[in-house]
Amino acid sequence: MRKRLEDVANNATSWIGSIESLLIHTLVFAISFSLVLFGIAIDRVLLVLTTVLSLEAIYLAIFIQMSVNKNTLRLNQVEKEVVEIGDNVDEIAEDVQGIQDDVEHIEKDIDEMQEDVEGIEKEVMEIGDNVEEIAEDVEGIEKDIDELQEDVEEISESENKK
Repeated sequence: MRKRLEDVANNATSWIGSIESLLIHTLVFAISFSLVLFGIAIDRVLLVLTTVLSLEAIYLAIFIQMSVNKNTLRLNQVEKEVVEIGDNVDEIAEDVQGIQDDVEHIEKDIDEMQEDVEGIEKEVMEIGDNVEEIAEDVEGIEKDIDELQEDVEEISESENKK
């Protein structure tokens, strides 16, 4: 029942704010005042017209207040949604800031890793140089050992001959 009454009130409010309503009201007022031409006393016409207009004004005030209440409710809902959107935007902004901070840390870590890689490359090159030097030293030692063996063999042979 309440829903049906609300629908009637909404339809009446929509109709009252229309061009058709303006034309009908103008026609009713013109007919009301023209009744004087048909011999009806002006006092009686004004009394009936005033009574009808008073009742209509009461209903119009009720319809207007219903529309205001409905619009206020909708505005409150929109306000809540705007607040929620604002909160979501704030959260997103915080997330973006966090991501930016993470990216900066990652960039620093990458720079540090690049420096470490460069240091490791230098050390590998130095180790390679050291390996080459050691290989050269080993060759020299092997030559020295070969020479010492030959010397020992010569000494051994010369002592055996003696």
